[in-house]
Amino acid sequence: MSTLTRHLNGARETVHMYSRRVEVPMLGEVAVPPPDKLAYYAGLGVLAALQVIEWPMALVITAGHLLADQHLSGLARGVGSALESA
Repeated sequence: MSTLTRHLNGARETVHMYSRRVEVPMLGEVAVPPPDKLAYYAGLGVLAALQVIEWPMALVITAGHLLADQHLSGLARGVGSALESA
C-alpha cells in the first residue's frame, strides 16, 4: 500500500469518525465524538455524579483526554505529511 493511499485512508477514517454533527443553540454546529469516546465521557460523568471522583477531577481528566486526542491527530497528520514528502 502506498504512502498516499495510507494517508488518504487515515484522513477518510478521521472524517468518518467526526462526521456526525449536532446543532446546539448559541454554539452552532458541533461535531459529535465517536461512540467509544462518548461512553468514556459518560462514564466520567457517572463517576462524578456518584461522587466517586470530584467534579473538578472529572473535568481535568476530560480536558486532558481531549487535548491528547487533538495532539495525536496532529502528530499523525505530521507523520503522514513527512512520509508523503520522503
